[in-house]
Order: sequence, then structure tokens, then C-alpha cells
Amino acid sequence: MSSQTTRRKALKATAGFGVALAWPNSKVIGANDDIRVGVIGANSRGKSHISAWEKIKGVRCAAICDIDAGVLDARVTKSADNQGFAVKGFTDMREMFDKGEIDAMSTATPNHWHTLAGVWALQAGKDAYVEKPISHNVWEGRQLVNLSRKLDKICQGGTQSRSMGSIQAAVKMVQEGKLGKIKYVKGLCYKPRQSIGDPGPSGGEIPANVDYDLWSGPAEMEKPLRRRRFHYDWHWFYEYGNGDMGNQGIHQMDVARWFIGEDKIAPRTMSIGGRLGYDDSATTPNTQVVYHDYDSAPLIFETRGLPRAKEFQENNWGKNMNKPEEFPDKGGISVVVVCEGGNVYCSAGGQVAVTDAKGKSMEAPKALPSKDIFQNFIDAVRSRKREEQYAECEETHISSALCHTGLISHMLGKPTSNAAILEQIKGDKVLTDRYQAMAEHLKLNEVDVAGNVVTLGPMLKFNPDTEWAEGNGDLDAKANKLATRNYREPYVVPEVKI
Repeated sequence: MSSQTTRRKALKATAGFGVALAWPNSKVIGANDDIRVGVIGANSRGKSHISAWEKIKGVRCAAICDIDAGVLDARVTKSADNQGFAVKGFTDMREMFDKGEIDAMSTATPNHWHTLAGVWALQAGKDAYVEKPISHNVWEGRQLVNLSRKLDKICQGGTQSRSMGSIQAAVKMVQEGKLGKIKYVKGLCYKPRQSIGDPGPSGGEIPANVDYDLWSGPAEMEKPLRRRRFHYDWHWFYEYGNGDMGNQGIHQMDVARWFIGEDKIAPRTMSIGGRLGYDDSATTPNTQVVYHDYDSAPLIFETRGLPRAKEFQENNWGKNMNKPEEFPDKGGISVVVVCEGGNVYCSAGGQVAVTDAKGKSMEAPKALPSKDIFQNFIDAVRSRKREEQYAECEETHISSALCHTGLISHMLGKPTSNAAILEQIKGDKVLTDRYQAMAEHLKLNEVDVAGNVVTLGPMLKFNPDTEWAEGNGDLDAKANKLATRNYREPYVVPEVKI
């Protein structure tokens, strides 16, 4: 029998019970200066985490935790083979923190687990790399930041665009005023999102290999399951995810805020949008304009999951998404900075383009020297200098909170006619322009916006210092209830005061 087969059998026999595993005939981690990292959530983005830690000199992926025994089997076996030394497998992250012999944790779980995984890691004395969004709601993100300060631990968010030297250079150029004053910034998530269908009254299937109690964590154990596909489609339900604005879009939200230099949530936020163009069981918007009314310059976030016209819903949906008007030859998962003297474009992959006020191409700034986001985290773990981090947890928290406040406005909104929406927002030229562009997009997808179809959310006032809604009358209580959640015992994020 091969060693790989033996490892697989050993794991399948024990991993589902949270037992720590060390493969036979492999080297045991010795007392050296290597930083030992444990990865939580190994099914999707977690694979990238494992691979990253395996490749960094002086770092070991020492433990892996996943609530799906099949996924855990595959990842632990492969990582042990890749590295040539013991890798421990766990079903319950609490056992990993207790028995995993790790120095740091990185988590790529579903969103509703991000903050609590970070909190438990810090409480266990580990440094933490927490994927974006760093929180599932506004309140819990702040508790994670507070705890990192209180315990003096390194905590980094997964907003890796901040590690791209090309975007660093673009931000520097704009903030130095080389294109004049910023008029507004747009974060764009024009990413194809088709219907997820509806599993019907009997609900979707919960995989037999999954520990559903642990998967649910702080959320209720929903039964019947409202989605056909257990993994990934949780993104489109408020109990677990934050829609595409809090999935892909958090990267662009973060870069947009970075450009305008704001270090708190916006004092006023409004949403217009909905889940439109098809019927399915999901709840989060697939089409949305969120307006963060900062005093310095508006930050507008646009989500579009539908293609540029109805005909493409049946033909090459993914290749026919909208593109930014200012840069019609560029991709729609991006940030556009509109300044008095020109515009800047930054793609999700770090491509930067610059035009003058007349739309003529200009030379983009030279990329600044930078490091990979994972290497940056490791450097900070070694130096203990929070200021060296590209995406220190408070930065990712604030940008995550902007996603949350936009969704709060949406959840408090009402389906409203096109005419009524235009009447409501007529005093703001930029918002009116961006809504009309979205409305035209919906019409091309044969969505009749004349009726009460699009949800108009209230312009909510927030106190940027406390991060609570204030000054909205009866809406304050409703908004602040949505800024946190009811936690299911024992999966509770604690309040942390500093």
C-alpha cells in the first residue's frame, strides 16, 4: 500500500472527529524560527492560503481545519506531501488553536465566521490573517480591531489590492494632487452572476461529510436549506454572506476609499437596487448603486450581475458585462477615480490607466516596490510593527463596514417606481447620473423599472466615530439591529472595550 493511500485512510478514519493528525514517516516540526500557520476553511480561497504559506521561506503550513471531512482529507494529504513534514488536520478550529502547534492563523471560511475565527485566534495567543470582508456586520468587525489592540497581536485583512505596487503608485499620484481635486470615486463590480435557482420546499442537500453545526457557527442552523449548492452560494443569503459587494466588491470598495483618504465610515449612506432580472431563492442584491456621501468626495459602489443586455443571458453572459464609461476598453471589476484634471482606472489585477480631462491617454505612474500580501503579514508577525502592514485589520474593517452600511440601507428600503426614485434623488447630480445608468442597464435586460421594482433605501446617517446609525428617527433602532446580529451559542463574538 502506498504512503499516500495510508494517509488518506488515516484521515478519513479520524478527521471528522477533530483529532489532530501527523502523518507517519514525515519530519516533525522542530524548534526553529519558522512561523507555523494554521489555515481554516480549505475548500475555495483557502487553497490559495495553503499554497502561499507553503511557498514562503521560513513559514510552514502546520495545520489545516475544515468542517468538510472530504475537503480536509484532500488538503492535508496534499500539503503534507508538498512540504515533506507533518501537517495536522482538524474539524473544529478551537482544537486547532489548542493542539495545533501554530503561531498564526489564516482563515478563508464563509463570511459569517470571519470575525469569530479571528477573535478566537487572538484569544489563543495567535496572530491572525482574516479574509475579506473581515466581518459579517459592522459591530463585530470593530470588536476584532479592539481585541487586536488590547492583546497587541498582529491582525491583517485579506484586501490584497493594497499590496499591488501599481495601485500604490496610482493612489500616491492622485493624493499628491497631480490630477487635481477628486470629484468622485466609483468602485465597480460588474461580475456575471446567474440565477442560483430554487431547491423548492424540500430544500437543498447538506453534504454528509459536513459538520453542519460547526459550519453554521454564529448563524442559525437553517433547515430546509434555501440553496441547491451548499458551498459558495451562501454568499447570496444575508445570514452568511454580504452579496457581491461584500464578496468581490470589498476589494474595489477598499481601493476606492483608499484613494479618497477617508479613515472612517461615511456619515451618510444610501442604496438603490435589488435582486432583479430573474427569480431564484437568494436574497442579496445583484444590481445596486450604493452612495457613500463623504464630505471630501462621494464614493459610489456599483454592483451589476446581469450582462449588458438580455440577449446575452442566453449567449456568453460572462463575456458581455458592462465596462466603465470612462475606460470602455477596460474590465468592469475595477475602480475609477474621476478628478478635475483627468481619470484613473485600476483593475482588480492591478492594471492602471490614466487619461486627462479630455479622455486622452496619459502615462501611468511607475509601480512602487511592494511585497505579496501574505509575505507582508509574515514580515509584520516577525517585526511586531502594525504600521508595516498593507491591510492592517482596521483598514479592512472600515471598508467592510461600508459594504455593510450599504446593505443596511437596502434592507430598510421599499420597492419604488423609477419616477419616484428620480424625484427623491434629483438634488444630487452624481447620484442621479449613476442611478440612471443602472436603470438603463436594467431596461436592456428587460426589467421594467417604471413600476415598483427597484428598492430605494433611505439616506441613513451614521456617526463615523461610534459606527452606529444616529439622527434617523425611528430608523435608528432598525438600522442598528442590522449592524450586528443575534449570535447562536456558543458561537458568540464578545464585546471588547479598550
